[in-house]
Amino acid sequence: MTKAPDEPKLLSGGNPQIAKGYGDGPIQAYIAAMPGWKSDVGRKLDALIVKTVPDVHKAVKWNSPFYGIEGDGWFLSYHCFAKYIKLTFFRGTSLDPIPPVASKTPETRYFHIHDGDDLDKTPLAEWIRQASRLPGERM
Repeated sequence: MTKAPDEPKLLSGGNPQIAKGYGDGPIQAYIAAMPGWKSDVGRKLDALIVKTVPDVHKAVKWNSPFYGIEGDGWFLSYHCFAKYIKLTFFRGTSLDPIPPVASKTPETRYFHIHDGDDLDKTPLAEWIRQASRLPGERM
């Protein structure tokens, strides 16, 4: 299959290469470029984040979507890998329950989403709500 010249390049693991940018536009470009089932999950994640934190600020940095509170930093990011999407909670050890996957960074925790996972049966909305109320990461 030949890629159209204006389509984003997929990096290793299928992560879209999207230019750094702020606002909803770069996020929607990233989501549209997510391969296969991941694009649908990206749409659901974005909608859940906006529903949970209506005043959320968005950006794409380092080929990953970031969500935060203006003037308070970023509380969540995600990234595509070959077999899953990795959600990053920058202050994850302060969440209840603590997301399951540890990080080399002491406060950061991850949550992996695989094809077919039922996001409605996870504490995602509660983690997003809690994370949005914590001091964000400045990047």
